[in-house]
Amino acid sequence: MSFVKKTTDIDFGQTPIENIFINDFMPMADGTYVKVYLLGYKYATDRDDNIIVDNNTISKHLNIPLVDVLRAWDFWEKAGIIKKHPKDTNDNNDFTVEFLSLRQLYIDNNYELKNVSNFKSSSNSKEYSCSPDDLIKANKSPEIKNMFYQIDQLMRRQLTINERLVVLEWIYNFNMDTDIIVKAFEYSIEKRKVKSIRYVGGIIRSWYDSGIINLEKLEGHLNSVDKKYIYYDKIFKTLGFNFRQPSKAEKDTMDIWLDEWNFSLDMILKACENSKKTSNPSINYINSILLAWKNDGINTPEEVEIKNQERKNSKAKKISSKIFDKKNKFNDFEQRAVKYSNAELEKILGIKK
Repeated sequence: MSFVKKTTDIDFGQTPIENIFINDFMPMADGTYVKVYLLGYKYATDRDDNIIVDNNTISKHLNIPLVDVLRAWDFWEKAGIIKKHPKDTNDNNDFTVEFLSLRQLYIDNNYELKNVSNFKSSSNSKEYSCSPDDLIKANKSPEIKNMFYQIDQLMRRQLTINERLVVLEWIYNFNMDTDIIVKAFEYSIEKRKVKSIRYVGGIIRSWYDSGIINLEKLEGHLNSVDKKYIYYDKIFKTLGFNFRQPSKAEKDTMDIWLDEWNFSLDMILKACENSKKTSNPSINYINSILLAWKNDGINTPEEVEIKNQERKNSKAKKISSKIFDKKNKFNDFEQRAVKYSNAELEKILGIKK
């Protein structure tokens, strides 16, 4: 007795990927990082000694900069699913990538109860599971209550009890600020277009593995991977739009400011500050300010201040000119009056007959 599997005339090959990677790690990563991992994994699986591959090979194959390939390996090493082994060369970019068994890592972290800092938030390998009582107690905190309110606004619905328990467990297990949790939902919904608690959880774990547990570190991280997301967020915060995401039309307009008109973020925020003059600021209002600056050739906040000072001086000059004109008119009246003698004035006014 034997077992046979039919093969095709052409060996197309196949690369087996563990479901743990697809379910748990892929959602937390940038698409480019996933491509680098999969192609590198394919090369490792093929093991063809006749083919020499390195990071430059991956860069050319995926048509991406070499620096993105290197960042991808840094990301996956922080996630704990690969190890980089430097070669005996002076080139820091020349290293061997070892792909770790995700199934073995899962067993190590969930059954042998080892302390693996890349995956757990404390020395206890068991994550804390929140109960309904924990949720009731936590909801008495204004900070937690406000967090859930903002999440509900972003999701356009109220979270279920089970979803709220999951969110609360992130705070317990990853020691995350509530602001970071809200930002994870914003990033998932706005950038990735995904309204999934599990997907947001993947983002949270990714940020935690990268040491991102407060807004300051998050801003630096997002600034390196998604600068426009940071720009949108800062512009909307300056305008006071804290509880909604920009529409496609608003993003298109902001992209024009950045990409076509080449305004810096400082200039855009300067225009937002000028919106305080109106009770109903909007993206269109800011657009009119920036368009006027573009037409006037104003490119820096300093030039804006100079222009504003010139307008103030011009306005003051006009006011001074009007006052001067009034005085001249009054002086003209007095000059006409002195043409009469006292006797003539007394006679006109009826003082003497």
